[in-house]
Amino acid sequence: MSTTARPTPPWAIVTLREVMVKARDRSYLISTLVTLVLIVGAVVFNAYLSTKADEYTVAVTDTAGSAVVAIAHETGQADGGNTSYEAVTTDSTDEALELVKSGDAEAALTQENGGTWTLTGNEELSGGLQQGLAEALRAHALALNATDAGTTPEALLDGSEFATALLDGNTENQFLAQFAGFVFAFLFYMAAIVFGMAIATSVLEEKQNRVVEILATAIPIRQLLYGKVAGNTILAMIQLALYAGAALLTLTFTGTADTVGTIIPASGWFLVFFLAGFLILASAWAMIGSMASRSEDLNNSSGPVLTVIIVALFGGLFAKGQVLMIASFVPVVSSVAMPVRMLSGEVPLWETLVSLALALAAAYALLRFGEKIYRRAVMQSGGALTLRKAMKLEQ
Repeated sequence: MSTTARPTPPWAIVTLREVMVKARDRSYLISTLVTLVLIVGAVVFNAYLSTKADEYTVAVTDTAGSAVVAIAHETGQADGGNTSYEAVTTDSTDEALELVKSGDAEAALTQENGGTWTLTGNEELSGGLQQGLAEALRAHALALNATDAGTTPEALLDGSEFATALLDGNTENQFLAQFAGFVFAFLFYMAAIVFGMAIATSVLEEKQNRVVEILATAIPIRQLLYGKVAGNTILAMIQLALYAGAALLTLTFTGTADTVGTIIPASGWFLVFFLAGFLILASAWAMIGSMASRSEDLNNSSGPVLTVIIVALFGGLFAKGQVLMIASFVPVVSSVAMPVRMLSGEVPLWETLVSLALALAAAYALLRFGEKIYRRAVMQSGGALTLRKAMKLEQ
């Protein structure tokens, strides 16, 4: 008994064509490769800076100065630290300053007649050097004063323990959430514009060259739209997955992956929410391309879409507290806001699913609406159309 193969859906053919055309585009491949190199390079450079040892030579004039430098060195080496301090003892303040001037010491730590301590550099003083010696000096003075008072530094500091906490969130993840929020927002912004404009440009070129009229005789117009949206969405997802994977792998191999366990779940959800958000924007970009008659029209009519993208960008960067929670349920903006919330603190699973459902519902609704505008406008020649005029056209 023979069976006939099920024909490939037209939208799948268009999707494959979009992907293959982009995959053979040299500028696209080069830009992707350059971005990957930049991401890997940035992670490696950050790992180099985090493991680079800071070494300071400090000129002193007495045993008290040497004791302060020794305390700074002990503190700098504690808990796996890589900051070292070395004291060079001189006979006078002038000799200590001469070592600084000649470059044999980064700074001179001196005290005149038991008064104020002075840290002297040549042309500048490192912030790390200043902070390390200042903390060491306080510890040294505390120990001396405690001894004079017949007690211990620990007794004097009893009851001064200090901790931080957040009612909503995790203090350890606060900086991580800010940094990852910037990365998520930037990637969403770039992908939404680059691939969104590619959809609009492709639609416009087919309209100008009347290729769409030929295609319309072979496949339904809506299938052409579905294929373009699907193809560029796949390309955007692949590119984002490459960027995220390269960054996470480099973090792991460079030994700076202490927080990768926190980043990975949020990164996974970011890809999921990006998919929903990009589908919404892709439909809007396709409508813009179908209503345009020349490339200049794309710039004039893309304002509303760019505004939504910028709102999502700034929502991920600056939204806090209640505003961030509300933003995490707003389609498109939630593509950045919800992953940032996950990094900032625990988010109930039901909230995540509700937000994703809202985004997918909005994507479906706008795709169907975009299909109607696309069918009406893409076959029209002449000047650019507004949304109101496109809705009045016959299908």
